[in-house]
Amino acid sequence: MDTIRGFLEAQPVLTLFLAIGSGYLLGQFSIKGFALGVGAVLFTGLAIGAIAPGATPPAMVSTIGLLMFLYGVGIQYGQQFVEGLTGPGLRWNVLALVGVLASMGVALYAASVLDLSAVTAVGIFAGAGTSTPALQAAIDAARSNDPVLGYSVAYPVGVIGPILTIYAFTALLRPTITPPPASLRYAEVTINKPAAVGQRLAEWERMLPEGVHVIGVRRHEQNMLPNARMLLAHDDALLLVGDAEALDRATAMAGHADPRRIASDRRDLDVVRVHVSKPRMLGRRIADLPMPDFPLRIAIVRRGDVEILATPDLVVESGDRLVILAPGEKIAEVRAHFGDSIRAVAEFSYVSVGFGMVLGLGLGAIPIPVPGAAAFRLGVAGGPLLMALCLGWLGRTGSINWTIPPPANLALRNFGLTIFLAAVAIGAGKPFSDTLSQNGVPMLLAGAAVVLTNVLIVMLGGLYVFRLPYDSMIGVVCGATGQPAIPAYAARLLESDRVDAAYATIFPTMAITKVVVAQIIVGVFGSGS
Repeated sequence: MDTIRGFLEAQPVLTLFLAIGSGYLLGQFSIKGFALGVGAVLFTGLAIGAIAPGATPPAMVSTIGLLMFLYGVGIQYGQQFVEGLTGPGLRWNVLALVGVLASMGVALYAASVLDLSAVTAVGIFAGAGTSTPALQAAIDAARSNDPVLGYSVAYPVGVIGPILTIYAFTALLRPTITPPPASLRYAEVTINKPAAVGQRLAEWERMLPEGVHVIGVRRHEQNMLPNARMLLAHDDALLLVGDAEALDRATAMAGHADPRRIASDRRDLDVVRVHVSKPRMLGRRIADLPMPDFPLRIAIVRRGDVEILATPDLVVESGDRLVILAPGEKIAEVRAHFGDSIRAVAEFSYVSVGFGMVLGLGLGAIPIPVPGAAAFRLGVAGGPLLMALCLGWLGRTGSINWTIPPPANLALRNFGLTIFLAAVAIGAGKPFSDTLSQNGVPMLLAGAAVVLTNVLIVMLGGLYVFRLPYDSMIGVVCGATGQPAIPAYAARLLESDRVDAAYATIFPTMAITKVVVAQIIVGVFGSGS
């Protein structure tokens, strides 16, 4: 064992990636549908850290990993966060706030029963809420490392507790998750209904079911782009796009389906799919995009795994792929006009990320006064996340495009999360094992009670009081508890992006709340501990 310890401590970088690789390997094993996923990295890191405490990476390693994850989440879900400050988002935040405050009350009560100090209770609260900023705030307010004791014992429970509870509730309730919008479909219809013949195309299109657009017309054996002023004639063929149900109703309004009249003839019009990679195209509405000197029609925008109708007001984002109808001989020019660089949509601007991080860390360093307690700071977690949410909402400032293409964003977030979990776990391995072996069992139970209080209040309140959709409710739970591994597990379990969206809406507010509560409790009760 001494040989293994010496080797691991002499190779901290190797040890870090050993925790990552073995954690992901462990996370792939499933028992009746339950698997830890990325959360397993935390536990392999704890085990390695208990064996080789000297292999703990520098603090900057975990900080950079956390920044990468939080910045990517903020940029990805900035729009949802801002929209969530009104409407359902307010209810989500109120629900999470009740859970967090109740968990602090349980931590104080457990500390009084176990004859622990209020400072240690705040450490348990911070660990059970997996809030490193709250721990740092408590340390600064108490001017001691006493909160670390409670934090190191409660932190693993703060990760595994919500994951197990989410798994148990999902297995018990077997919820129906509303699937994402179905992919758009095409349909070709022939005009033969008297009500349609003789109408202007623009007027007839306004009568179509919502979400159905005309993107091509065939007349006299020639395909052409639609013209709003053209009069529909008997036997005209129209190429429609929309969801399947709406297309069926649109077909009944026109006449009858007659597939492949348009699609089988590519002489006049062809279809091309291009990535939007030129910076001057990003952040603009489709109606405002610079267009080439020949006619074309943008029919669909594919964003990530979702297809969206190309309405004039839709804003083009980095990573979007356009489905375009254009003359066949102009396809190469269409690709050149929009860029169509796969490499470009898999990368991001280090200028925007660099300055975005600077702004976020600067925001996190600003002291915010609290009446009756020491000033607090958003820190290296809250500041960058809040700033990234704002920048993700803005999208573009002058010539700087803050958005990150979805593939690059996903890689940034996942790599950052993995580095953070492994580094933090290796550092916490020895304190965790020591505290647990000495007097940690009662504190472990206290941490479990704190976690379950928060999780169950949010779950039961979300399901039976606010009647939230299950996946959104789980996202609120993830935001209230805080650890990034929890939404990563839940999103994979439920196969829903709404988990991350709700998490991004809740997490910044709850991160700030935990910091403020920690400092207030230490300020009010700490001196008497």
